[in-house]
Amino acid sequence: MTVKIVTDSVSDIPPDIVKELDISIIPVILRFGEETFRDGIDITNDQFYERLATSKVMPTTSVPSLDLFARTYARLAEVTDEILVIMVSAKLSGIYNAARQSAELVEGGCHIEVIDSGCAVMQQGFLVIKAAEAAKAGASPGEIKDIIQQTLPRVEMRAAFDTLEYLKRGGRIGRAQAFMGSVLRINPIITLKNGVVEPAGRARSRAKAIDQLYEFAASYKHIEGLAVEGAACPEDVDRMVERLGAIFPKERILRTRTTPVIGAHTGPGLLLVAVMGDK
Repeated sequence: MTVKIVTDSVSDIPPDIVKELDISIIPVILRFGEETFRDGIDITNDQFYERLATSKVMPTTSVPSLDLFARTYARLAEVTDEILVIMVSAKLSGIYNAARQSAELVEGGCHIEVIDSGCAVMQQGFLVIKAAEAAKAGASPGEIKDIIQQTLPRVEMRAAFDTLEYLKRGGRIGRAQAFMGSVLRINPIITLKNGVVEPAGRARSRAKAIDQLYEFAASYKHIEGLAVEGAACPEDVDRMVERLGAIFPKERILRTRTTPVIGAHTGPGLLLVAVMGDK
């Protein structure tokens, strides 16, 4: 039987690829006060950022219920006896632990293994895509895990923000907290290392921050995969894709929007470049 791949909505994988590779997505929970939404299902990106700009209540995020995980596993167990679950970094969210705990609730002979990707956004997404491609080709769970381990050092991302205030409020700022004390008007650039947010640079303007994202991608000797994500800045995404077309086939650049759950921790100005390749 084909191994089934599960991940969470934080991975930001484009919907057409999710469908093509038959990836199951667990939606993270988003809250505005007493109102609850499933990430990417009950509220669109446009609706979210409209509300973010006008709401007096800041959005919060929470882990999906164990029951939601268990129901997803049970559905997949009807067609496979092997499920591989690749979750957002356990240092950023409790989703990984929920995924493990809920696996114990599923009865029957299906083997469920949960992996901490140590990543998020399309850095995590590339790992999931590689795993799903291998599963579709008939790889065993052990072979897929080997592919994930081999790919992990080859995926990296850089993200530019207008402000780190949202990350600070959400408690996900990690070592990038060092930026908060600056008295200068800066555009911080962050990355994810060892599962946590870390500073990767700073720029005096949005344009210079975007230049640094391009230079990050251009520093790779060989690029296997390239993705550009934006929260609510489609023009910046368009321009970045055009620029990156000089170093990588434009038609192969994955374009995606960060889900509302990511937007709740980054704000509308997030622009992100993720690379899978070799420096």
